[in-house]
Amino acid sequence: MSHDPRERMSLEGRAALVCGASSGIGRATALALGALGCRVVALARRADRLAELTNELRGLGAPTPTALVGDLDDLPTVIAAVQHELNERGPLHILLNNTGGPAGGPLLDAAPTALSAAFARHVLAAHRLTQLLTPGMREAGYGRIVNVLSTSVREPIPNLGVSNTIRAAMAGWAKSLSQELPPGVTINNLLPGYTDTERLDGLAQANAARAGSSPEAVRGAWLSQIPEGRLGQAEEPAALIALLCSPAGAYIRGQSIAVDGGRTRSI
Repeated sequence: MSHDPRERMSLEGRAALVCGASSGIGRATALALGALGCRVVALARRADRLAELTNELRGLGAPTPTALVGDLDDLPTVIAAVQHELNERGPLHILLNNTGGPAGGPLLDAAPTALSAAFARHVLAAHRLTQLLTPGMREAGYGRIVNVLSTSVREPIPNLGVSNTIRAAMAGWAKSLSQELPPGVTINNLLPGYTDTERLDGLAQANAARAGSSPEAVRGAWLSQIPEGRLGQAEEPAALIALLCSPAGAYIRGQSIAVDGGRTRSI
């Protein structure tokens, strides 16, 4: 094991599949991994944004980034595209499971189909991708799986009933896998708090419409709960994800780690 801090963070010779890479935490993570020398396979629905991202990765000196246009709601197509990538270019050592959360609203009002669709998009998609990539990780003796979830894993968030349920299911799935994956292959959860992304903008607007308020008032209420006094930036959780994916994160396994400015009150 190297004691050089630069080598402990280097991802040269590694390759990552980053889901939800076109915006927010996914995009910031793709750039963070690329800056450490990782080859990034960026998966998202928006081809134009993926093209911008791969150009930016090349500018950072990241080796041969790839864009995969796909929607996790069409999982068979995504699996086929990832399998083609494996066949053509070899194993992927890092998997970032990251996709937009379900629509807001009380859990009692949610249709059963909303729960089943969210379970498929999050848990089943992550499970299938993990099954696809872990043989290569096992053979390489190196694997990192990181799931971008939410602080609702610890403290459910009002009016996000379906999301609270599915995020907790993902955490249970990951903890179970942490006991089964081979040495050298880790899985952890990143729990972002209120992070300044497009997703948060949408939640602010939806919450404001539901309450007869304004997005600014909703944001103000959120800020009042955060000891750090501001929203997070996507680059902040991305930095922790990069650490978890690096050799320096090798002994962190089966954990759910909040990046929330101190908002959650549970220990």
